[in-house]
Amino acid sequence: MAKYRKLGRTSDQRKALIRNQVTALLYNGKIVTTEAKAKEIRKVAEGLIAMAVREKDNFETVTVTAKVPRKDENGKRVKEVVNGKRVTVYDEEERTIKKDLPSRLHARRQMNKVLYSVTSVPTENAGKKKNTKKIDVATKVFDEIAPKYVDRNGGYTRIVKIGQRKGDGALEVLLELV
Repeated sequence: MAKYRKLGRTSDQRKALIRNQVTALLYNGKIVTTEAKAKEIRKVAEGLIAMAVREKDNFETVTVTAKVPRKDENGKRVKEVVNGKRVTVYDEEERTIKKDLPSRLHARRQMNKVLYSVTSVPTENAGKKKNTKKIDVATKVFDEIAPKYVDRNGGYTRIVKIGQRKGDGALEVLLELV
């Protein structure tokens, strides 16, 4: 007896489908899919959330100095001429960052094996590259999702049956974070 559903796909297609659906679930909070896919996605998503809950507070804050380019009122870098070349002017700035301890770093790398990176596009710039930004879903899981489930021992997702799909009659469900 198999330990997973094949979902009518080859192994690489199945792995890509599950990665894509898990990323969408953790980024958006809920997705609509078929029941068989939802049960497979639930296994992976709950494992990632459980890992994040275990490692939620396993970091230290460190103060570092960073070289930041100076910008003018239009947001463009300020340049000055040095030895006949135009060079960007940098300022030093103190920042506090979160530095993962080894076990949290390992958990983050395990998550990044499963999760895709998401590009966020503002609605007014739909279809354009301007003002898009990459969102690290693993960081979102650690910072936003894991603190909600600290008191909970598993059962981070819920499957709600919606009904049959019009085209092929497959049972559709809503998979959401509790």
